[in-house]
Formats: sequence, C-alpha cells, structure tokens
Amino acid sequence: MTQAIWQGKVIADSEDIVRVEGNAYFPLDSVAPGVLVASETSTVCPWKGTASYYDVVVDGATNSDAAWYYPKPKPAADEIAGRVAFWRGVEIID
Repeated sequence: MTQAIWQGKVIADSEDIVRVEGNAYFPLDSVAPGVLVASETSTVCPWKGTASYYDVVVDGATNSDAAWYYPKPKPAADEIAGRVAFWRGVEIID
C-alpha cells in the first residue's frame, strides 16, 4: 500500500501505483474527496504532454500546485492517464 500524506492526513491511498521518473502516480479515485482543487497552472513535458495541476487542501490549509496530472498524455505516457502525482511537501510512503 502506498500513501500520500500532507498535514498529517492521508490524502491518497492505493496498491495500484505507477512509477514514472521517480514519481508515484495514484489513481484519481484513490484520493480523498475534497482534497484536490483545480489550479490554472500547466506545464509541458516533451514526452508525457501537457500537465495540469491541483492545489492540495487539508483542514483549510492549501498547498498550491502540489499535485499534477496529464489529462491527455502522449502515447508514450498512456500508463499515467487517470492518475495524479504529488510533490511540494506531500510525503509518499510505501
């Protein structure tokens, strides 16, 4: 079981993890309800495509752009479709 933890709370929990470039990608449905709030931030990866971001919100505290996902990943990154990864202080525990 892999967990994502921020502010002492488990925000995602799954046995179905895909690892890409050292990042754990969780299925979107494994994230606790209400934790992810859409951000306007986006970035581009040459081989994965355009990433969109979420703010992570726990007990009123916001971690801006602390999660990202690829809404339409390029074919080389199909395995991360429908998944989200975390950073910026979100702890990943295996």
